Amino acid sequence: MKETLNYLFNHNILSREEAKKMLVSIGKGQYSDSEIASFLTVYLMRKITPQELAGFRDALLELCVPVNLSEYNTIDVCGTGGDEKNTFNISTLTAFVLAGANVKVAKHGNYGVSSACGSSNILEHYGYKLSNNVDKLRNEIDKANICYLHAPLFHPAMKSVAPVRKSLKVKTFFNILGPMVNPSRPKNQLIGVFSEEVMNLYNDVYKESDIRYCIVYCLNGYDEISLTGDFRCISNDSDEILSPGDLNLKQAAHNDLFGGNTVEEAANIFDNIISGNGSEFQNNVVISNAAIGLKCLYADKSLENCLDIAKESLFSKKALGALKKLIDLQS
Repeated sequence: MKETLNYLFNHNILSREEAKKMLVSIGKGQYSDSEIASFLTVYLMRKITPQELAGFRDALLELCVPVNLSEYNTIDVCGTGGDEKNTFNISTLTAFVLAGANVKVAKHGNYGVSSACGSSNILEHYGYKLSNNVDKLRNEIDKANICYLHAPLFHPAMKSVAPVRKSLKVKTFFNILGPMVNPSRPKNQLIGVFSEEVMNLYNDVYKESDIRYCIVYCLNGYDEISLTGDFRCISNDSDEILSPGDLNLKQAAHNDLFGGNTVEEAANIFDNIISGNGSEFQNNVVISNAAIGLKCLYADKSLENCLDIAKESLFSKKALGALKKLIDLQS
């Protein structure tokens, strides 16, 4: 660690393999909290490079509890969080709309950090049992088209850095690693990010992979398609800025996306939307994110066609059916 810190303090960068080796050692508990804090502080003083981020991702995937879902053409729908907008559970609703459209979804998530209610909170509210049992997850994706991977159960190595992150009380590179380390290694990913800088960093990493991906960022700061303004969308095939009008949808206001102040309030909003009783703006936001997810999976389909598929899944209650089936499987 001393050699690495001196190397980094002299304005050098780590190779992908060096970054991986360092984080594997940290994850295995080989360093003290002060050493880990010093290492993390380097990346508060300068930007992380794509090869360093890729190495850190490789390390966490090596250390995780693996889930083999390779026979399925899965997609994950996950955002970095951190936009501090307290929106309703857009990515989770999007995941169920995709499942209702007969897409296999391996959703990676956690408890809420920048909002009152994260994916794990909402699913536990419905009675979902968080688990890293592979047979359980495979049964869910088989029968409900969706399974849920609660991040802390799959990344025991993160316990080594948890006290340091808590004491530092600032964003570190771990805040952007979450969407990149789904232990089932999905073949497709729809990822929301909280800044254009992170978006470009992600793109540099993902374009070197064999994953079909789409990274979205709303230019006014949301880590998802919020329809509150223009949004940028980068995929394997394109890099474009779109407006709500390009999707033939009305522009939303921030208040239209309010997620509630408690888990109970968030669950009521979630329940209304997935049951088909959401507001026009709530429905449109979910549909637009699901459409981009479908476009990620099916490059040959038009965006208009993907929007129609997403609408049908939500309004025919197929998305609700996927949720009910998933919860039924818990008993």
